[in-house]
Amino acid sequence: QGYYTRRGGVGESGDFITSPEISQVFGELIGIWYISEWMAMGKPTTFQLVELGPGRGTLTEDILRVFKQLASVLSKCDVSVHLVEVSPKLSEIQAVMLTGGKVQPSPEDESAYMKGISKTGIPIFWYRDIQDVPPGYSFYLAHEFFDALPIHKFQRTEKGWREVLVDIDPEVPDQLRFVLSPSRTPATQNFIQPEETRDHVEVCPEAGVIVQRLASRIEKDGGAALVADYGHDGTKTDTFRGFRNHKLHDVLSAPGTADLTADVDFSYLRKMAQGKTATLGPIKQREFLKNMGIDLRLQVLLQNSGDTATREQLLHSYDMLMNPEKMGDCFNFFALLPHHRLVHPDKKDKPESKSPLPPVAGFNELLLK
Repeated sequence: QGYYTRRGGVGESGDFITSPEISQVFGELIGIWYISEWMAMGKPTTFQLVELGPGRGTLTEDILRVFKQLASVLSKCDVSVHLVEVSPKLSEIQAVMLTGGKVQPSPEDESAYMKGISKTGIPIFWYRDIQDVPPGYSFYLAHEFFDALPIHKFQRTEKGWREVLVDIDPEVPDQLRFVLSPSRTPATQNFIQPEETRDHVEVCPEAGVIVQRLASRIEKDGGAALVADYGHDGTKTDTFRGFRNHKLHDVLSAPGTADLTADVDFSYLRKMAQGKTATLGPIKQREFLKNMGIDLRLQVLLQNSGDTATREQLLHSYDMLMNPEKMGDCFNFFALLPHHRLVHPDKKDKPESKSPLPPVAGFNELLLK
C-alpha cells in the first residue's frame, strides 16, 4: 500500500516537483557530467548508465538526448541504460516516456523484469534491486532517491539514546503519535556513531547499504556515482516531513497518501563508502550547475527562442534551480569516484612524469579558455 507503489506523485499534478521536471537544462548538464567523467577516465568501451528510482523517466530522457547529440563522441562505446524501479506504476510511465511503450517482460531467468529500446536506439532494462544490475563499468545516478528511503529517528535523553517510534494514540482512535522507546532498541545500539554530538539524529541504514554496494562496484569495475538530493553534512536534526499537493503534510495523518522525505546525511554516506572510493561534496546545487556551465547554456537557449513566453519560462526555471531561497541551496551534489581518478597511483615516486588529471566537472570552478 506504499505511496510510490500506488501513485508516486511527481510533477505539476502530483504532490511534489523535481528539478528535471522544471527544466531540461538540469538533465542535459548531468548528461554532460557523465560524458566528461567517461572521457577523463580514458573513454572505456562500455558505458552502463544506472539510475536508482528514476521517477517518471524525465531525467534519463534528457540525458539520452545529450548522448544522441554527442553520438560522434560515444560512437565506439557500447551504451546501455539500467533503471532500478520497484513501482509497477512508475515503470509503466518510464516505459512510455523513454521507449514510446515498446517494452517486453524479460524471461524468468533474466535479472531484469522488463526491457526495451529507447527512442534514440539505446537498450533499456528495468530491475527491482541494484544487486540485479549486471556488473561492469557503470555510471550511477541517484536524484531525489535517498531522501525517500525509510529512516530511524533517535533522541538523546538523560537515560541515553532512545528511538522515536510510531504508536497509536490512546486518546484519539485512528490517530498515530510519536513516542520514545522505553529502553534501548537494537537500532540505538547499532546506528548511532560514538562521536555523535547532536541530540536528535535521523539515520537511514538502507542508504548506507546502497552506498556500500555502489562503492564496492565502482572500486571493482570502475565508473562513478552522482547523488543529488536535499541534505546536510551531519549538522541537521529533525527533517522528516510529508508533502501532499505541493504543501507540507503531517507525516502521521493518512499514511500512504503523501510523499514522505527526510534530508540526506551526506557525512553518513561518506562514512559508509568506507574509503573504497573517493568522495566529493556535498556542494550546493547552484554551485554545481554554475560549474557545469548553466549560465552559458541559458544564454544559448535565450538567443535561440523567439517568443516571450518561452524566454520567461526559461528564466523562471533557471531561478527555481539556482535561487538560494528556492532549490539552489537546499539541494546538494555528492559524488563517488575511484581513488585513481583524483590521485595518480605512482604520483608519489615521480611527480613530474604524469600529466595532470583533468578536474572533476561540477565540483571545480568552470574556467573558460
